[in-house]
Amino acid sequence: MSTTPDQVVDHMMQHDLFSQWLGIEVLDVKEGYSKIKMTVREEMINGFGIVHGGIAFSLSDSAFAFACNNRNNLSVALDTSINFTKPVHVGDVLTAEAKELHNGKSTGLYHITITNQRDHIVALFKGTCFRTNKTLV
Repeated sequence: MSTTPDQVVDHMMQHDLFSQWLGIEVLDVKEGYSKIKMTVREEMINGFGIVHGGIAFSLSDSAFAFACNNRNNLSVALDTSINFTKPVHVGDVLTAEAKELHNGKSTGLYHITITNQRDHIVALFKGTCFRTNKTLV
């Protein structure tokens, strides 16, 4: 019996204490795709009074992980980058949508768009993963 993308991501979320701490909710999962959201909390602001860039990065990284692992092939980040396009504030609801650009035997390439509740793009993330050929579930 094969494992579905939903089963893999459910398994990942059960063990991912950091994504749980962020308050991530999984909205949609398909092979090579994920869409998640979270609400920004007060303890996530930096010294400038805006949300720390690590929050948008972490949300993106979780979407990336869910998209590149949901075929049940353990994949780890090889290279990532992010561009911040608008500031994020306490109370913002961020959605990260990860889309697969390339699904290779040993690597995968993903583009993640992070938007706020007004559908404004606040960050763009690109991730390359390495496929280990081990299973998660």
